[in-house]
Amino acid sequence: MRIGLMVTCLVDVMRPEIGLSAIKLLEAAGCEVVVPDTQTCCGQPAYSAGNKPAARALAAKFLDEFEGFDYIVIPSGSCGGTIRTHYDDILSDDPALLQRYQRVQQRVYELTDFLVNVAHIEKLPTAAPNAFRGSVTYHDSCSGLRELGVERQPRDLIAKREGVALTEMSHARQCCGFGGAFAVKYGDISTAIVDEKCEHIHASGADAVVLGDLGCMLNIEGRLRRTGDNKTRVLHVAQLLAGDI
Repeated sequence: MRIGLMVTCLVDVMRPEIGLSAIKLLEAAGCEVVVPDTQTCCGQPAYSAGNKPAARALAAKFLDEFEGFDYIVIPSGSCGGTIRTHYDDILSDDPALLQRYQRVQQRVYELTDFLVNVAHIEKLPTAAPNAFRGSVTYHDSCSGLRELGVERQPRDLIAKREGVALTEMSHARQCCGFGGAFAVKYGDISTAIVDEKCEHIHASGADAVVLGDLGCMLNIEGRLRRTGDNKTRVLHVAQLLAGDI
């Protein structure tokens, strides 16, 4: 299978190592991975802000770059959710683009969903000697869970990672408070939400919280550190599964 990997804006700018871990996992599953070097944004920020023309231009750009692949894989539930569930609306005023998108739509997958349900990966890559070992708890990111149905997939894969034990936290499905621009517009509300999430993480007793969306990752890690927790690790699921961290 020839895979087009959309690394996402945040991964590209903030944590490119997550993209490298995603490639490692996909190649371990027997895929040929291509990363189009002209890719930029999926259009989610523009769409969320009500700028549909800007979102439409980015959706058209996405189609130009990715429609030729067997599958498009994204290490982010929010970007994957935008493409898989909102491009119908974003492209509704352009029948030609909408038709092109509808031929692509069912080939767009979040990373863990693809690994479990399409690639059927059986064995994870060999972990680095200093890779994480210990207990983790999993945070279900809103878009991945509610728009793409990503819930069991990362947990099934974590069970394959030797030396890692999953301990579920209370309210794992509860929002972390990020929500893109929401955290900027409604800072006090966002802080109250992420404080609750951090309480649940601490109550689980896990050494690390694992998740599949970098926005949530940055929000939770930032709040943990600002409130004095320099011990609990915050890991992207791709890096944990690849044995890179």
